[in-house]
Amino acid sequence: MERFTGPISQAGQCVLFLFRMLAGVRFSGSQVLTVLQQTYLIGARSLVIIMICGFFVGMVLSLQAINALEQFGASDQVSLLVGKSLFRELGPVLTALLFAGRAGTSITAEIGLMKATNQIEAMELMAIDPIQRIALPRFAAGVISVPLLTALFNALAILGSVVFSIGVMDLDAGIFWSKLQTGIYFEQDFLGGLWKSVVFGGTISLIAVYFGYSAKPTGSGVGTATTNTVVLSSVLVLIFDFIMTSFLT
Repeated sequence: MERFTGPISQAGQCVLFLFRMLAGVRFSGSQVLTVLQQTYLIGARSLVIIMICGFFVGMVLSLQAINALEQFGASDQVSLLVGKSLFRELGPVLTALLFAGRAGTSITAEIGLMKATNQIEAMELMAIDPIQRIALPRFAAGVISVPLLTALFNALAILGSVVFSIGVMDLDAGIFWSKLQTGIYFEQDFLGGLWKSVVFGGTISLIAVYFGYSAKPTGSGVGTATTNTVVLSSVLVLIFDFIMTSFLT
C-alpha cells in the first residue's frame, strides 16, 4: 500500500512546497537581484551546450528531412518540416531535457550540500526562511531561463539547417526562407513552444529545489536526490508535452 501512497504523498508535499515558495514573493530589490544572479548561474552557463546541441540538431533534422522528402520530389519543403518540428516539439523538449541534466542536477546538489553541511538549519536559527532565500530565486531563475534558452536553441537549429541545406546540399535560399516564413505561424508555432518551455522550466526547477531541500543530509542522500531530479524531470517533461500538444493542436 505504501508503494502507491508514497508517490501521491510526495506529490502533495511538492505542491505545498510550491505554495510556500510563491508566498515568499516580494519583488524587492534584493530578491530581484538574487533571481538575476541565479539566472546567470543556471541559465547563462548553459548557453554553450544549448548552442552546440541546437546547431547539430538542426543539421541532423535537415539531413533526415531531405533524405525523406527527396523520395516524393519535395526536398524544397525541408525548411517547413524542420521549422514545424523545432518550434512545436523538439525545441522546447530537448532544451528542457538538457536543462534538467545541466542545471537541474546542479540546483539539487547545491541545496542538498547546504542541508548536509547544516547551512539550512543555521538559516532557520537566524530566523531566515531558507525556502524564500534559497529555493525561490532558483525556481524563478529556471522559469525565466528555459524559454530564453529554447528560443536560442531554435535559432541555432535553424542556422544549422541553413548551413546544411543551403551550404552543403545547395538548395535554393529563396525557396528555403519563403517556405519557412509562410509556413510558420507566430501564435500557433512560436508562442505555443514558448508556453511549453515555461511549463517545463517551472516543473524542472520545482523538482530540483524540492528534492534538494528534502534530500537526506548524507553523500548518498544528495546523490539519490540528484538522480531522482533528472529521472522525474525527464518523465514529466514528456508527459506534459503530450498533454499540452493535445490541447494546443
